[in-house]
Amino acid sequence: MKIKDLLVLIGIIGIVLMMIVPVPIPLLDFLLIINISIALMIILVAMNTKEALQFSIFPSLLLITTLFRLALNVSTTRNILSHAEAGDVVRTFGSFVAQGNIVVGFVVFLILVLVQFIVITKGSERVAEVAARFTLDAMPGKQMSIDADLNAGLINEVQARERRQKIEREADFYGAMDGASKFVKGDAIAGIIILVINLIGGFIIGMTMKGMSFSKAIETFSILTIGDGLVSQIPALLISTAAGIIVTRASSEGNLGHDITKQLTGQPKLLYIVAGTLMVLSLFTPIHWYTTFPIAGLLIYAAFKMQKNLEREAIKEEQLVEEQQIEEVRSPESVISLLQVDPIEFEFGYGLIPLADTQQGGDLLDRIILIRRQCALELGVVVPVIRIRDNIQLRPNEYIIKIKGNTVARGELLLNHYLAMSPGIDDDSIAGIETTEPAFGLPAIWIDEATKERAELSGYTVVDPPSVVATHLTEIIKKHTHELLGRQETKALIENVRESYPALVDDLIPSVLSVGDVQKVLAKLLREKISVRDLVTILETLADYGSYTKDPEILTEYVRQSLSRQITQQFTSLGDSLKVITVGPSVEKKIADSVQQSDQGSYLALDPSSSQIIYHRVSEQVSKLIQSGQQPVILTSPTIRMYLRQLLERTLQDIPVLSYSELEPSVEIQSMGVVNL
Repeated sequence: MKIKDLLVLIGIIGIVLMMIVPVPIPLLDFLLIINISIALMIILVAMNTKEALQFSIFPSLLLITTLFRLALNVSTTRNILSHAEAGDVVRTFGSFVAQGNIVVGFVVFLILVLVQFIVITKGSERVAEVAARFTLDAMPGKQMSIDADLNAGLINEVQARERRQKIEREADFYGAMDGASKFVKGDAIAGIIILVINLIGGFIIGMTMKGMSFSKAIETFSILTIGDGLVSQIPALLISTAAGIIVTRASSEGNLGHDITKQLTGQPKLLYIVAGTLMVLSLFTPIHWYTTFPIAGLLIYAAFKMQKNLEREAIKEEQLVEEQQIEEVRSPESVISLLQVDPIEFEFGYGLIPLADTQQGGDLLDRIILIRRQCALELGVVVPVIRIRDNIQLRPNEYIIKIKGNTVARGELLLNHYLAMSPGIDDDSIAGIETTEPAFGLPAIWIDEATKERAELSGYTVVDPPSVVATHLTEIIKKHTHELLGRQETKALIENVRESYPALVDDLIPSVLSVGDVQKVLAKLLREKISVRDLVTILETLADYGSYTKDPEILTEYVRQSLSRQITQQFTSLGDSLKVITVGPSVEKKIADSVQQSDQGSYLALDPSSSQIIYHRVSEQVSKLIQSGQQPVILTSPTIRMYLRQLLERTLQDIPVLSYSELEPSVEIQSMGVVNL
């Protein structure tokens, strides 16, 4: 056992012995001074802790100091009643406070006892009880938060273990403080009882056993009783205050003194208000001006100095930030930040700033939030955060949309106008600035507010500029979603499924397919605007067929067949038939004969002349269907669907190509044309 541990044990045993063995008066004076010193040390430590756990020994220390104080009370009471003497410390406290007036001494002592018992002790006990209750109630939520951070990779296992231990220590500490506060309350009650015993017992012993007169007994034992009470209650008051500071202390970067000065002096303007209030009191009340004006002047001077200090600190912070920015630019690591490419960017000229400025009524940010929600519901993916910025290199009313740093679309808006699209029959009375609708490339005109109502009555589709931008941005995102879905995003989607279907994910990844293989399949589905929201069905299909082939093209075809109900509903309304362009046997045979096998998979090796002929035949049928007002859909056999799609995707990318296996048997199919060689 170490020496310091042995000293603590000897000290506790000595405290117990003090209650039994008489203590000499010189030693008693020495112990009373030690008691006061310990109380001062405890309150200073409590004031300089940044959080409660830094003084975690306080509940046990509170019990030991209370026991020590009670042992001193027993020793002083024994000496007072036995010898009518308790040492220089007790007599000095009693004489100094009483100042020759015993009644004043008693009143001061009672005030100290009441302040400690009713105000500090009672408040500390209640705060400790509430803190213990709330700490225990918050434990499950804090544990879940730690587990979430650990699963997200924000912290490692060691940090998670440290946080859990801290939560457990907090619960133990506040639970212990809830019990330890009862010691302080009991100590205050014991002090009052000992006061009564010393006073009444001293009177009786002094007059009956010591032969003192009534006045002499009152004077002697009153001074000793007051001194004994003060010597014990002042340290008790300090420790009670320390307990209140500990249980009411919130976590902070500084100690109590630092926080008080920082937070109270953080708003110097309030000191001017206080100074003005004091001056008003001296002018409109009997309070003399020489009492309030010096304090008001001191407050004004302090506020002025604090305001100047805050201004200097603000200037220093600005200079420090500028210096840090300069150092970051000069440092070789600053170039790395320039390599970051935003997934989606929306840049606009200065004339379109009101679109994004909420103070000018712009709601572009709110619309972008809705766009991301819409894409999540329709496509089943989380669209990355869209970076919005102004670009002085663009024309005032121009905007561009970038995907991974490359411009994929641009448009032009007139903020004080509306975009009107003709229903097919133009109205000559509707005049405006001719343009092209940016999302779908339809002819349109910009009209003013006065023409808007007449255009709507004529059947025109009238759209405001923010809606034009939102529609254009939505279509661009849908068109390029497959480019935005990488391995990291795919892993996030898979982890979301893992929470509900852990067996499915564990069976598929990584034993059957890797995250990259799944990403390729999802990207191919999104490229043809097939939603991947039903990710469970997709993963189930990949788990079934992934052991037979790793070719993403073939796996995509299997997945499309599993999503037949979804694909059927996507291209047909409820109860309507599906009007399609079918592929003739000659075209199917030509494509099937041109498929070549390789180590990397199969591919279409069709000669250029045949490819051109097939493309023209398909274009003719598509044009006829569009002219009749129908949405063109090409229907072919499952064996050549993906190859026909590869052939047409560069020129007819928006035309869906389906196979018979991807449609529900209940759907009615009407052939509106046949593609033949």
